[in-house]
Amino acid sequence: MISVVVPTLGRPSLTVLLDALAGQLAALPEAELLLVDDRGDDTGELAVPGALTAYTKVLTGRGAGPAAARNLGWSTARGEWVVFLDDDVVPAPDWARRLVDDLAAPARVGGVQGMVEVPLPVDRRPTDWERGTAGLADGRWITADMAYRRAALATVGGFDERFPRAYREDAELAHRVRAAGFVLRRGGRRVVHPVRPEGRWVSLRTQRGNADDALLRRLYGRRWRTDLGLPPGRRPRHVAVTAAGLAACAAAGLRFAARPGPGRRALGAVAAVATGGWLAGTAEFARARIARGPRDAGEVGAMLVTSALIPPLAVGHWVRGWWRARAALPAPSVEAGR
Repeated sequence: MISVVVPTLGRPSLTVLLDALAGQLAALPEAELLLVDDRGDDTGELAVPGALTAYTKVLTGRGAGPAAARNLGWSTARGEWVVFLDDDVVPAPDWARRLVDDLAAPARVGGVQGMVEVPLPVDRRPTDWERGTAGLADGRWITADMAYRRAALATVGGFDERFPRAYREDAELAHRVRAAGFVLRRGGRRVVHPVRPEGRWVSLRTQRGNADDALLRRLYGRRWRTDLGLPPGRRPRHVAVTAAGLAACAAAGLRFAARPGPGRRALGAVAAVATGGWLAGTAEFARARIARGPRDAGEVGAMLVTSALIPPLAVGHWVRGWWRARAALPAPSVEAGR
């Protein structure tokens, strides 16, 4: 039996996903579809296509984020394999048939990831947000389309619900599954992950993920990126740029309050050097983002503003996450009952 778990906030993309699944679930052995309604409010029932009603069960989530929603889904599931799909992907027409082939795996294989395609514009360069979404195509063990053997999930206790966002919770789970002795591999099925429309300032909101990175650093030490198979980030540069900006402000403030003399001149020199460092770091960040984008006026303006704001935001969220996770311990590998 194969269980498909979809946590959802009821976005319009869910309808597209369900329509794509409607003609395919019959190809799966004893399939069941578990929709976890994580909207957290009374906005009515989720609409399920008639072709799926025989397979579908709607579960009510706690509004606690995708990790908690997926835990509710897999702990309710009856299948030997649990396939997690995001509610904004579109399975290929042969997705179910290829899924069956993917899951015909030896017992040591605890998870099989589907391939993710992110369509980008062909008539212009992608925006910063579009490039970020396109990174999903190279992501490892992401739950846009990730199947886990239920025994593997039970062995490690499922997702760590201390990760409240759709960020890092899947990589952290994969790390524990591999540490428990299971093998993860890529399969041949495909889903398309369209780029969700967002405003120009979305990059500021995404900086909240730095708090989750801080939790991972607490849990797994300095080598957490290497151990979890995650690419290097820009945090050291963000820290340097933020420190330069703070130093420039502090030196300028002290200079303003100081009496004329050598001390005031020295503070002026410190302020000038620190300001130069902040400007150089901010310019490098903005240039790297602008050069790869469409370079229209709106995008360039947004990149200039957000490139100045992102470093202190990233550092602030990291510090907040570090403090909140000061006593955090790795999630225990325990048997999770239904």
